[in-house]
Amino acid sequence: MWKTTVILGAVLALPVQADTAKIVGLGASSCKGFNREIEEAPALQRDYFAWAQGFMSGALIRAPQGVDEGLDLTPPTFPLAEQVDFLRSYCAKNPEQDYMDAARALYRRLRELGTL
Repeated sequence: MWKTTVILGAVLALPVQADTAKIVGLGASSCKGFNREIEEAPALQRDYFAWAQGFMSGALIRAPQGVDEGLDLTPPTFPLAEQVDFLRSYCAKNPEQDYMDAARALYRRLRELGTL
């Protein structure tokens, strides 16, 4: 169990490592695919964002004691609509990345905002 916790923390803290964990769901999509899908059906952003929230919440649950305690995933200084914009902008600038990478970047941004 301890190793699993460390691995999940590494997924969020380090550059992408293909063999670290198998990501499933919408987050496994490429940013290029995300960009194409939301152009065709903008409401899909909501589904992608729900995946990102679950991914980040899972990271909080699995974080070792003392790591990211008190991190607010919905701080008043970075409302949900702005978080959706952040993810869309990340993928627009990085189509070769995966949507999961955008979610990881958002998580890091939330940490930088001092919400701990």
